[in-house]
Amino acid sequence: MTEPRAHLTLAEVEAIAREAHRSQTDKAGRPYSEHLHAVAEGVRIRGGSDEQIAAAWLHDAVEDDALSAQWLADAALPQQVKDMVLAVTKRDGEDLRSYTRRILDTPGALLIKESDLAHNADPARLAVLEPATRTRLTEKYAQVRGLLGLTPGESPTEQSVQANTAKD
Repeated sequence: MTEPRAHLTLAEVEAIAREAHRSQTDKAGRPYSEHLHAVAEGVRIRGGSDEQIAAAWLHDAVEDDALSAQWLADAALPQQVKDMVLAVTKRDGEDLRSYTRRILDTPGALLIKESDLAHNADPARLAVLEPATRTRLTEKYAQVRGLLGLTPGESPTEQSVQANTAKD
């Protein structure tokens, strides 16, 4: 009988994600690792668990073919991390309602997608894009937020972050 492997640390997950996306850039030509860092940090400041932070680092890995679904299945990660990564991974031909329903049905995944959307919709990031792309993405992100119940000012984690900031 083999002993169970220890789970990867957050530092190891970060290093794997950074390496997997090493040659990738975002729509503005910036290193993709900046987006991964922003999403992971967004999860952290919203009170996310270590498992959610790990999933945030890996949130686009399978979707972008940076890491395979088989790699994720075999990785020394808690099942919850794997479930969250797969929940936020868009599937070919999948409609938006099915995608958002899966996120809502997977414990912990909503916080990752909320942080992802917050960074994707950051006006400073959108400002460098062509106007047509900026408009298309702004509408897309708003639609996804709506389907997830993440309307501005109503998101439970946004309210929590605002309340904690007000206390400081």
